[in-house]
Amino acid sequence: MKWIASVCGVGFLRPASGTWGSLAALPLAYGIHQIGGFWFLLNLTVFAFISGLIATQRVTEGAEDHDPSWVVIDEVVGQWIALFPVSYGAAMMGIGIERLWPGWIAAFVLFRLFDITKPWLVGRADRMGTPMGVMLDDVIAGVFAAIGVIALASVYHGAMM
Repeated sequence: MKWIASVCGVGFLRPASGTWGSLAALPLAYGIHQIGGFWFLLNLTVFAFISGLIATQRVTEGAEDHDPSWVVIDEVVGQWIALFPVSYGAAMMGIGIERLWPGWIAAFVLFRLFDITKPWLVGRADRMGTPMGVMLDDVIAGVFAAIGVIALASVYHGAMM
């Protein structure tokens, strides 16, 4: 279970294990998109969420710390959600996902911003103090980041047209 929770040991990298987890999510998302597009990324995100929830429950059972810094499967799930608009947009336009590189940068920066600052619902989920809270705060941060990516793309493409 530690292997899943730490995303093959990435969570043990220092400093800023959460940022390392988010960075590890990027090439994984790229590969997943290349293999099966947006819908494959969506399905694997759901699978990673369920697997991450189970792994987090197991590794934190009986522990004082409900959210050890080395648990980064939540960052992978959140980062993938932040990348949904990029993956979907590339699929809808029939272009390579790498052509939407500004979206990758925006998704990463916005996700890290929301994950670190924990505004509003992100902070509320984090304060749950449960394995579900560990996973859910990053899901919500990912959704906020995805909305930000869509807004930035709308501004950019609206201004360029």
